[in-house]
Amino acid sequence: MAEKKSEKSSKVTTKTATKSTGKKVSKGDSYSCSVCGLAVTVDQACGCVDVCDIVCCGQPMKAK
Repeated sequence: MAEKKSEKSSKVTTKTATKSTGKKVSKGDSYSCSVCGLAVTVDQACGCVDVCDIVCCGQPMKAK
């Protein structure tokens, strides 16, 4: 009998962090998750705060 594999969906969030990277997220910036390897490119910056982190797997993503 074949097993059905379930796909894990990664939830990426943008939030103000207590320990921020200090860099404003801008259109065209690329980030990757050091835990799962998910890569994202910013299409539109939110502009809601001066400095924010993009978070995946509970950790801030690192700029490429």
